[in-house]
Amino acid sequence: MAVALYARVSTVRQAEKDLSIPDQINQMRDWCQANGYVVAMEYIEPGASATDDRRPVFQQMIADATSDSEPYEAIIVHSRSRFFRDMFEFLNYERRLKRAHCKLVSITQITSDDPAGEMASKIFSLFDEYQSKENGKHTIRAMKENARRGFMNGSRAPFGYRAIEIEVMGAKGKKKKKIDIDPVESEIVKKIFHLYLFGNEYGHMGAKEIATYLNDKNIKLRTQKWNRGRVHEVLSNKAYIGEYYFNKRNNKTGELKSSDEWIKVEIPAIIEASTFEDARIRRAERAPAKVPPRLVNSPTLLTGILKCGICGAGMTLATGKGGRYRYYKCNTRIGKGNHLCTMPAVSMEKLDNLVLTTLADKVFTPERVSTMMQEMRKRVVQRNKEQSNNAQPLQKELEELNQRNERLFEAVEKGFLPMDETLQARSRSIQTRRQDILLEIASMKRQQDMPVDALNQKNIKVFIQVLKEKLTDRKSNFGKQYLKGLIQQIVLKDGEATISGSYDAMASAIVETKKMGTELTVPTFASSWLLNLGSNQGPTD
Repeated sequence: MAVALYARVSTVRQAEKDLSIPDQINQMRDWCQANGYVVAMEYIEPGASATDDRRPVFQQMIADATSDSEPYEAIIVHSRSRFFRDMFEFLNYERRLKRAHCKLVSITQITSDDPAGEMASKIFSLFDEYQSKENGKHTIRAMKENARRGFMNGSRAPFGYRAIEIEVMGAKGKKKKKIDIDPVESEIVKKIFHLYLFGNEYGHMGAKEIATYLNDKNIKLRTQKWNRGRVHEVLSNKAYIGEYYFNKRNNKTGELKSSDEWIKVEIPAIIEASTFEDARIRRAERAPAKVPPRLVNSPTLLTGILKCGICGAGMTLATGKGGRYRYYKCNTRIGKGNHLCTMPAVSMEKLDNLVLTTLADKVFTPERVSTMMQEMRKRVVQRNKEQSNNAQPLQKELEELNQRNERLFEAVEKGFLPMDETLQARSRSIQTRRQDILLEIASMKRQQDMPVDALNQKNIKVFIQVLKEKLTDRKSNFGKQYLKGLIQQIVLKDGEATISGSYDAMASAIVETKKMGTELTVPTFASSWLLNLGSNQGPTD
């Protein structure tokens, strides 16, 4: 009888360093020779779990066995656990093989074909599944404890870090490892954050531009080239501020586990927490759900903020005479036809220059900006009064929650109440609400801490001076960055452009100017104390 052999180990490391697979193959060959079977095929699966069927060699074997040619009459395994460690899946594939007239035989767990043999077969499979789950439970428990003590569990350290051996012995006489800063990679991480927050001499840089910059300089992500996604992974990885967790995701499904199952591993920080937070805020500002991608990425100055005053559609770049002439044209006319909107095309160069010079000479003047900031101060005072009234009931509720929590713990300490799951759930509910209130109060306090004093004549004058320089600097991308930060939209109608902007963005820009002086780079305009206090509008001929 022609047969096939199937040997498997769970990990690649076992396949490389263990003798299990050669031992399985040798025992099965000897068994086949003793029983008069001819080995037609040998299937070897290095580094695959038997808890599911996501195994390429296994699937190839099943496809061969169930093909019309029927190349062999039986599949031989050392033990049933080599085939599957899930009873239902085991029985499912065993039935498929039987329909193809192919048996499954274990040389160490031989069963008969009668009902007693079928029952024994199911019992073997059930025990294999149970043993697999128990082994997994004990393994993850040991790995969690290893992580709590600050040791690595075999996975590769995040980019920017490296694994170093320490003088603590682990299993099998091997030294344990900890995560430490890699002196070369960590500098690349710092560079990425710096470029994202401050750009370079040519202006602001997004993730795509940073990836191009690094690739052009042959700076790699270990052996791989950078792309937008990999840059974003660096910018969003809290490991760089010392927050690294083990057991965050399910190894099989990739799903995020509940945060109470995460194990924090103490590692050194590469960047300051404030730097990471600034990058987070900037990523949130540039998210497609908040800022249209065309506004973030378009090299055209007014794309994304220029609107048609007749039909309300956006206006975008159009060209004529083979690209020699560039215009802003209504999207309705471009996409649906000229007969649906009467807005004429506008020269891009003329409108860009008109908007920038008008903003610099007429809108952002010391007198006009001072008037805007006076109005904003009034609104801030009114808002602070309202928030003070709102904070009082929150403070009262916070005190009540603290008292309730104290009473619960006191009752447990004195033995009046057991610390069971119900009580733990009540305590968690109190703590969750308490954290929500603290965050809300902290948010109010940040907004009340707005540096109103910074909105004075001296700082406004410096801001106006710097802004004019940036708006009229057409060689760099700064003009567009400032325009995007300060202007919400520009509406064209009947030869007139109506420009709308935000008070809070203006105030933030003034405060940033006070901090940075005249050496401003890319504007961020995102102070945490700002609310949307409205906009200011003004027509421009």
